[in-house]
Amino acid sequence: MQTLRIAMAQINPVVGDIQGNTDKIKNYIKQAQKENVDVITFPELALTGYPPEDLLFKTHFINDIKKHLEEVTKSTQGITAIIGLAREENGLLNSAAVIYDRKIINFYDKKILPNYGVFDEKRYFISGKNNPVYLINGITVGINICEDIWFEDGPTKDQADLGAQLILNINGSPFDTEKRDIRENMLKERALHNNLYISYTNMVGGQDELVFDGGSVLLNPAGEIISRGKAFEEDLIITDLYLEETTNFVESNTNIFVSNTFKNKNPRTIPDNHIVEISKLEQIHKALILGTRDYVNKSGFTKVILGLSGGIDSALTCYIAVKAFGKENVLGVIMPSRFSSEGSITDSQLLANNLGIDTKIIPIEPAYSSFLDMLSESFEGTSVDVAEENLQARIRGNILMALSNKFNWITLITGNKSEMATGYSTLYGDMAGGFAVLKDVPKTLVYELCRYINTLQDTDLIPETIITKPPSAELREDQKDEDSLPPYDILDAILKYYVEEDRSFQEIVDLGYDEAVVKRTTLLLDRSEYKRKQSPPGVKITPRNFGRDRRIPLINKYKNW
Repeated sequence: MQTLRIAMAQINPVVGDIQGNTDKIKNYIKQAQKENVDVITFPELALTGYPPEDLLFKTHFINDIKKHLEEVTKSTQGITAIIGLAREENGLLNSAAVIYDRKIINFYDKKILPNYGVFDEKRYFISGKNNPVYLINGITVGINICEDIWFEDGPTKDQADLGAQLILNINGSPFDTEKRDIRENMLKERALHNNLYISYTNMVGGQDELVFDGGSVLLNPAGEIISRGKAFEEDLIITDLYLEETTNFVESNTNIFVSNTFKNKNPRTIPDNHIVEISKLEQIHKALILGTRDYVNKSGFTKVILGLSGGIDSALTCYIAVKAFGKENVLGVIMPSRFSSEGSITDSQLLANNLGIDTKIIPIEPAYSSFLDMLSESFEGTSVDVAEENLQARIRGNILMALSNKFNWITLITGNKSEMATGYSTLYGDMAGGFAVLKDVPKTLVYELCRYINTLQDTDLIPETIITKPPSAELREDQKDEDSLPPYDILDAILKYYVEEDRSFQEIVDLGYDEAVVKRTTLLLDRSEYKRKQSPPGVKITPRNFGRDRRIPLINKYKNW
């Protein structure tokens, strides 16, 4: 038996920061060398960050990748490193560089290019042609990239047929609430059906709307997970595999020799925390914090500002901000109007005290009265309606953006997916800001998360009065959300069927929902596409978000009832 010590480097790169990513990769290689690791794997496109999108069209960008690959190569004394990058060879390729002892041995080029949902790889890359296996320290190894492993008859099967005992698969696999289970079930099938070990190295971190959750895994041929990386954190997962040494390997076009350096190693115990399970709510909780933190920090901001209304959405957004940046870097602004209840102020202050953040109280009545006076002649002869309501939201948006401009804080908006779906929001008002933390979080899930957070703290960190009060925009007397929208449990169910599952009007009605409510909900959603196109990005957590996943024409007269 031969011992192969492998390391999965689950890193958080920054798109376009090729030098920073290079430094990070070199640091992880150095750690692995100290641990006598034989082979270390890095995520898909680790050198560029993922996804680099149209940066890939810049010739100088590709040239910089090549230059920094040479820098990484020089750091690989005595170790095999698998590095994800883009490279040019008769077209642009999504590749894994196979490097050993300061030499580039070969490149594996991704064969199956995803072009659905958040993926747009056929815009940039051509498919790889070759499908080799490699001899690494006496073990036959197949290397492939992300989508390549998802297909039963794909490169993994071909490499197994060529004698691979281990597959090293490198990934940029974005998070959603269903992905972890789907991903791990697929990997169990590949390992079991092909009778081999699979190392699945995933990226971690936030990039625009996307969050990469890490959770890299190593499976044995029985389809059992024997190592798992931390969720939503960088990690270096080192595991010893005991495999039969390959004795009949002949180098050819499909068989490539990499290394045969056998190291003396002390047996390594797998840390218990590498096989910890994590609940769905905790996954979402961590994804929102990581996605918000990385978007803000990678954009160059250190402090955030948001409006506190005394409602549950601003409460959850504020909590996430505190977890992401620390209480000293979060400012809550309370902006009461003539329609604000006493509880909107007291609940906001109680939340701020619980979280330890500073607040400002800036009443909007002076500005609102001035606007009404200024518009009185133009509005003469009309009744008060949504125009006057939206004025208040836009005044609040102006206040937050003025403070943002003055002090270089980024504004977090607090609207949830249910509101974004139905247009229950104000352009240039409560939609004004830099990042929409809850953009992909339905209202019913907002409630679940707040109750979950309180169980984590074993206290009402988010006050019970906020959780139990009827939701209201408080833009007119005695206003309630249910005056304008169906109850959220019904609304969110219909939206899930219509947005995430593409069910038709009639299919949803046939599931038992009231025809008038379904028609109203889908009409609100279709009419609000123009608003969503102008909203800030937000963390993707569902299988289909508003943004990368769903592309609907702004001018669109299609109806299916």
